[in-house]
Amino acid sequence: MALFKPDMRIGKMIDITPEMLHGAGIRALLLDIDNTMTTHNNPVPAEGVPEWIDSMKAQGFLLMVVSNNNGERVRNFSDLLGLEFEGSAKKPLPVGFRRACGRLGVRPREAAVIGDQIFTDIMGGNLLGAYTVMTEVYEPEPMTFFKFKRACERFIMKFWRD
Repeated sequence: MALFKPDMRIGKMIDITPEMLHGAGIRALLLDIDNTMTTHNNPVPAEGVPEWIDSMKAQGFLLMVVSNNNGERVRNFSDLLGLEFEGSAKKPLPVGFRRACGRLGVRPREAAVIGDQIFTDIMGGNLLGAYTVMTEVYEPEPMTFFKFKRACERFIMKFWRD
């Protein structure tokens, strides 16, 4: 079950403070988009996200968007936040995360993967050897595939010991 368990669980991404990450030796943040920084398929960041991004940059963190979405969606969203990105990341495979770490010049253990899904963000970050942070979703996705996946996640979370 360790493969599916995050190192930290938090409400929204914007609730993460530098102090929560510095103790773990984190220098870089690898960020998911959908239901981590905005609602699913929304082209605009949620309230507070741009300010949080600027604050984390000012604290010396390196940030990059890592998403399974296609290049155009990821590019447009990342541009709004002034961030570099890895699109079509193939999560949960660690390849996209590994590329992002290489581009940022950090080792995987110096990176935190921040996202809302166990089977993509958390599993991929754990396979990489990164610190993983699971956020709450902004809004449940209406599609059947996501409803099934969220039900599987709830089942797995019953076995977590904090």
